[in-house]
Amino acid sequence: MPNLQFYLGQRASSPDGIYIEDFHNNWLFPLQERGMNNQAKELTKKEIEAFLEDETAKKRLVKSYKLMLDFYGIQLSNDTTGEVQRANNWRDRFDIDRNTHNNLRITRILKCLGTLGFPHYQAPLVHFFLEETLVKGNLYNVKESVLNYFIFAVRDKQQRRELVEYAYKHYEPKHEFVWCPKKIQNIF
Repeated sequence: MPNLQFYLGQRASSPDGIYIEDFHNNWLFPLQERGMNNQAKELTKKEIEAFLEDETAKKRLVKSYKLMLDFYGIQLSNDTTGEVQRANNWRDRFDIDRNTHNNLRITRILKCLGTLGFPHYQAPLVHFFLEETLVKGNLYNVKESVLNYFIFAVRDKQQRRELVEYAYKHYEPKHEFVWCPKKIQNIF
């Protein structure tokens, strides 16, 4: 179970040979699917079950999440609810808008959080990006990924629906909104 062993500090990353304590200068959010790093090991069901039972691994995953949020200029403002907000360094860090490869990383983070015991962290992060893109007009190059991928990475169906509703209410022009059927848009 290489991913669990990594988060427990029992195994170094591959190919870098770095342990979790040192690895927080970078990041890793394992998934059950293949990613861009062809040497990364896919999560197994057995590994997920073990991960969900291990508090050390879960704490380290949250530490990795907080580190990545900081990298993006965001901070976790409530560990219990998963609420996020702009960090003090947001002006310097919102350059994620210039590098669209960050959108793939964010999707990976969202999926990993949902798989490894933190689904309640998903919707607040997506809501943050919807607000930044649709309401505040920031992160223009993130907007499409928020609507096409981030929302649909959220595991909870009701939360997804609320995010789509929020997006529709703030999306302009309304007639170009394609992320739910027109009959549902009329309900909003």
